[in-house]
Amino acid sequence: MMTRLIPNIFYSSLGDGLDLFVTCLGFKVLHQDDALAIVERDGAKAYIVESAEFAAKDRPQITIETDTIDDLYREISSKAPAMLHPNSNRVEKKPWGAREFAVRDKTDVCVVFRQF
Repeated sequence: MMTRLIPNIFYSSLGDGLDLFVTCLGFKVLHQDDALAIVERDGAKAYIVESAEFAAKDRPQITIETDTIDDLYREISSKAPAMLHPNSNRVEKKPWGAREFAVRDKTDVCVVFRQF
């Protein structure tokens, strides 16, 4: 049985990843060393990895499904409004039936929040 998918997200600077996941999204740091931070919030987890080589090759879009999208939007938009994605900066119902909004950091990592 598979229970969780945990992505590695690469940054040239570990601080850029922590800015998005900790400062903007409210994740807590479970572990941090010179090149790796493991962050978690509400059971969602990510590995933030410092690697300029891989960061140059991959700027991911990550989706987090939630059942509290309006609460998350209020929290994030009040804490870090500049990180709201310009093409998805408010909660909107999409043609596939989900309500979504997104954030994007200065390195173009995008996190979409989705509620069905």
